[in-house]
Amino acid sequence: MQFKVFLALLFACFCSQSMAQVIEIKPYLQDVEPNSAIVMWQTSEGEESIVEWGTSPNLSNTASGTAEAINFDKVQVHTVKITGLDRFTEYYYRVRTGDVVSDIFQFKTPPFSNDGEDFKMVAMSDMQYDHNQPDKFSEVVNEGVISYLEKEFGGSLPDNLAMVLIPGDLVQTGSKFYQWKDHFFNPAEKLFSEVPVYPVPGNHERNSVYYFKYFSLPENGTPAYAEHWWYKDYGNTRVIGLDSNDGYRDLREQLDWLKELLADTEKDDNIDFVFAQLHHPFKSELWIPGEEDFTGKIVTELEQFSTKTGKPSIHFFGHTHGYSRGQSRDHKHLWINVASAGGAIDNWGEFEGRDYDEFTVTQDEYGFVMVSVDGNRKDPKFTIKRISRGNTIAHRENELRDSITVWRKERKPSAPEALSPSGEGVSIKGAVLKAGEFNSEFTGTFHAASHWQVSKSEDFENLAYESWQQFENWYYKENRQKDDDLTDEKTERLNPNTTYYWRVRYRDQNLNWSDWSNVRTFKTE
Repeated sequence: MQFKVFLALLFACFCSQSMAQVIEIKPYLQDVEPNSAIVMWQTSEGEESIVEWGTSPNLSNTASGTAEAINFDKVQVHTVKITGLDRFTEYYYRVRTGDVVSDIFQFKTPPFSNDGEDFKMVAMSDMQYDHNQPDKFSEVVNEGVISYLEKEFGGSLPDNLAMVLIPGDLVQTGSKFYQWKDHFFNPAEKLFSEVPVYPVPGNHERNSVYYFKYFSLPENGTPAYAEHWWYKDYGNTRVIGLDSNDGYRDLREQLDWLKELLADTEKDDNIDFVFAQLHHPFKSELWIPGEEDFTGKIVTELEQFSTKTGKPSIHFFGHTHGYSRGQSRDHKHLWINVASAGGAIDNWGEFEGRDYDEFTVTQDEYGFVMVSVDGNRKDPKFTIKRISRGNTIAHRENELRDSITVWRKERKPSAPEALSPSGEGVSIKGAVLKAGEFNSEFTGTFHAASHWQVSKSEDFENLAYESWQQFENWYYKENRQKDDDLTDEKTERLNPNTTYYWRVRYRDQNLNWSDWSNVRTFKTE
């Protein structure tokens, strides 16, 4: 009888141990380089950290790493760096901790910057848990990103997607341990196990220690602020991660580091594009209270960089739960809000908003942004596509809602002709400026913006009137530019008996400005 009790207790103990040790967060990829990759995962217990890998499912190689207790129990987060990889090559891998072994997954290493390879990335943000839409992030990832890639391109996931960018608000409350597993990693496990994810912190992360334990981001920022800001190269594109949160956005060290990095990027002939990501917007059409001046400083640095070097740039952001796409007037720089991937939508009219000149499209919808980069060394370009999942009122099944392509090289339209007015006798109530048609030698381009200037001096240093109009302006579900053909512009009230000079320039939909037109002169009554 005692022997039977002993066996029962032994069996119960064995079963308890077997059931206790599980992979709680499936493997996910971090900081993948042409010759190395980092794999992380979480187990309920056990410190053994092994990755088996190879160029086929046979997995003929092994790598070992470390485990770190992440909470006050036996839960361990494992980190293994695989080395000795070949660039732009697909690999298979699985992880092992004790008797627990994961499924086999795949990933692909990046090319070198001068290889001229094409690639794609996804940008999405603000997937924090919403009790009214608890499965929204899972839907955006699985029915959105993964289904979209399968339908559009076929083939394997890592062959179709290079990286995932997330500019903040990964969870509702970063200090709550369970949310990382339940609300962030588990819904996206099919994506993160095969495509590396690169986040920056949002305000909801609350600078939590969990954020920094769960990610192994590039260690090339300011050492004293590791993983708060960093950069990552993939092919001909440099991705920069920044921290726009309280306690970090006012640090001189971050802005100094960015300036130095952009100066180095200017000298690197293999980098064609710079994509920055940070959480807070500088301007927000759906939610003005979310704006931060710090992001304006970042925009200024990127604008100046792009104009000086001819290398187009983007800043991806979130915080406002909706999509917006804008562009700087005088620079090849895009402003793109990539929310919302789960957080409750900031609906039109729900908060204080504003119609900003920079933004041409704003939508109160869930979705993600696809970025396709052409690595052609002779004529590189990138294309941005907003793929929508709609909102609680109207569902959209991966619908293309916005798109823009930007070339690295300049593709100027022809300078327009300033037609009228000229001469004397122009009414002070407001002259109507008229210019000729848009022309470009590049196929498929069209008239996307006009920039008008009226001045009291020939050098246009003393402007009396200035206007920048774009071919579309979707604000509050209405295109406010619907009937503007961009070839004429009514000025405001002018001074009597005054001589004015005026000119105009045209822009195509790819952010290329023409030279200024000829200058016309008129005198008011």
